Amino acid sequence: MAEGFRLFLLVALAAAALTTGALALAWWMEPHRRLTRALLKSLGSVPEAEAISPTEGRAAGLDFDTGQIAVLWGGGAHGLVYAFEEIEGAEIIVDGHVLARIRRGEPRRALDVMAPEAGQVVLRLLFADARYPEFELDLWNAVSTAQAGSPAEALRLGRRWLSHIEALLKS
Repeated sequence: MAEGFRLFLLVALAAAALTTGALALAWWMEPHRRLTRALLKSLGSVPEAEAISPTEGRAAGLDFDTGQIAVLWGGGAHGLVYAFEEIEGAEIIVDGHVLARIRRGEPRRALDVMAPEAGQVVLRLLFADARYPEFELDLWNAVSTAQAGSPAEALRLGRRWLSHIEALLKS
């Protein structure tokens, strides 16, 4: 009887340890955390501004100390790091229409329309790179079931990114 009880306890302890390990691994590999770690690794420090789309597996981060912007895709498995001088501009696209734009050598097209019922809000970053001239990142997508936040929050984040890019282009 004591041997059976000991065996039961050993199996229960092994199951609990395995469950705890699986939960810890799931937490560690959660898409938002994985993209945040990939941005940190790409830039070498915590980005001052970041935009992450876990459902797409895409992220972008700005590091003002090193003068770099990192863009990641494929869940953080692939990405590029650009110097600020390689940034050509940025756009905010809402439901397929460019509502705001900042480009090198052009006046800013300010975001003066708020779309509280937007189905999709996209940040498009433009680079002086023939192979990868642009990078698009969903800030909000109503189709995604795992989407957090709201279109208004996505537009605020997009406007903040446009302000950062505008300041970089003017400096």
